[in-house]
Amino acid sequence: MEEKEIIDSTCHCENNCDCKEHSSCDGECHCQEEQLSKKEKKNKHKEQIEVLVKEKEALEEKLRYAQAELINYRKRKEEETSTMLKYANQDLIMELINIVDNFERAIKLDDNDLTDELSKFLAGFKMVYATLTEILRKFGVEEIVRAGEIFDPSLEEALLTDSLDDHEEDEVLEVLLKGYKLKDRVIRPASVKVNKK
Repeated sequence: MEEKEIIDSTCHCENNCDCKEHSSCDGECHCQEEQLSKKEKKNKHKEQIEVLVKEKEALEEKLRYAQAELINYRKRKEEETSTMLKYANQDLIMELINIVDNFERAIKLDDNDLTDELSKFLAGFKMVYATLTEILRKFGVEEIVRAGEIFDPSLEEALLTDSLDDHEEDEVLEVLLKGYKLKDRVIRPASVKVNKK
């Protein structure tokens, strides 16, 4: 029968340490080296965790920023779309206003005591004019009525001035060309004569 070598699992180091992890003792203690390498590993793991935590926080911050940007972008787009829809008819309305101006000029001819034939002819113009102005009102078009008011450069353009003592300074004396608003936007300022002393 062969004799098997029996390995002593107890450590006989000078430090009398309990090296249970070793299956045999070579007489030198490796526990401290292993403990140091474990500490180094723990420190490395802590450093890696700290780096990963910082990266995670940075990514979360970027995500929050991107989400906020997306919300702001959506709001801007909704506002732009809403504004575009609100004033979508502006170009068409501007063209119609020019037609209304011409109708008003023609209708004023009737005020000059012309013949009955012309008055009858202009009666048709007045009906078309009334229909056009009603259509414009339905689409939110308002006339800017400023005669007798103090001049407001956001609503009017001063084309002429006069100097009348019985009127206030900067009072609108006469509207030369009507101004119009589409909903809350001035689409054509009124052309006016203003009093300057």
